[in-house]
Amino acid sequence: MVTFVIIIVAVALAFDFINGFHDSANSIATIVGTRVLSPLAAVIWAAVFNFSALFFVGTAVAKSVAAGFIDLNIVDANVILGGLLGAITWNLITWWFGIPSSSSHALIGGYAGAAVAKAGFEALLWGKKWIETLSAIALSPMLGALMGFLLMVIVFNLFRRVANARAEKVFRVLQLTSSALLSLAHGGNDAQKTMGIIVGLLVATQATFANETGLLAHLHVTSLDHIPVWVELGAYTMISLGTLFGGWRIVHTMGTRITKLRPVGGFCAETGGAMVILVASKFGIPVSTTHTITGAIVGVGATNRLSAVRWGLAGRIVWAWIITIPASAAMAALSYKLLAAFIPL
Repeated sequence: MVTFVIIIVAVALAFDFINGFHDSANSIATIVGTRVLSPLAAVIWAAVFNFSALFFVGTAVAKSVAAGFIDLNIVDANVILGGLLGAITWNLITWWFGIPSSSSHALIGGYAGAAVAKAGFEALLWGKKWIETLSAIALSPMLGALMGFLLMVIVFNLFRRVANARAEKVFRVLQLTSSALLSLAHGGNDAQKTMGIIVGLLVATQATFANETGLLAHLHVTSLDHIPVWVELGAYTMISLGTLFGGWRIVHTMGTRITKLRPVGGFCAETGGAMVILVASKFGIPVSTTHTITGAIVGVGATNRLSAVRWGLAGRIVWAWIITIPASAAMAALSYKLLAAFIPL
């Protein structure tokens, strides 16, 4: 059992890597699309600030994921592993087709699907966290769009008498700051979801490690309110490494195909998206960084004219958002059934 739990922790960290790989576009698409940084420089920049979130963002989201969605009494190692496999499968499918879906909702949907496969819908803790998360599917892109739109309007008014060439130089520098802020927000919200899953696993299997010594003693976690330092370091390291390897298919979709961006637009989209994500992290809401930054890009594009946004592509992205939770839940449920058949606990 000890070995099995360690393997699941490794799978959770692998999901975190894939999350960074899949969602790297959230942090770098705009700065690559505006040609402020090259793709290589952009992923290095984003990875550094993904990891720096460890020192600036709390653990409210991790605690929400660990305790707010599923009845911990029914959670076992197979439920956690089934949920992770469902989320990983959906992430890889959407990455392959270049669709910026939500890794956050894939993980939550997978976790819920595996739990329901074991104990039925009674396994779900219907309440505040589900309401917040499901509401965020609709609200985060709208808030991102609103913030992107308002920031663009403010910037246009402030710089309307400044020569375009001069303004371009200013915002090429400012976009480095906004990109860093967005990367920090992304790391701070998304890495915590994996942290919550790992802590939920360790609390559910705490009896396995009650008498362990040495390194294995660090796997003995008895409270969801305590996030071990090694879990934080592991999660932030893996999401940063994933970002470093990048997700170029999705970068192309978000950086060039939704709307054409200039540095001023990139700055407003990144700043608006980061503000929404950081506020959500403060209140422990596992918001989708993908939804938020995509909405912010749409909001920025709409300040020029509505036809500047490729609404057909945006519509296909919305459909991907809608089906992410049920699709990952179905894959996780199947994974759990297979695990339970071959690895009875």
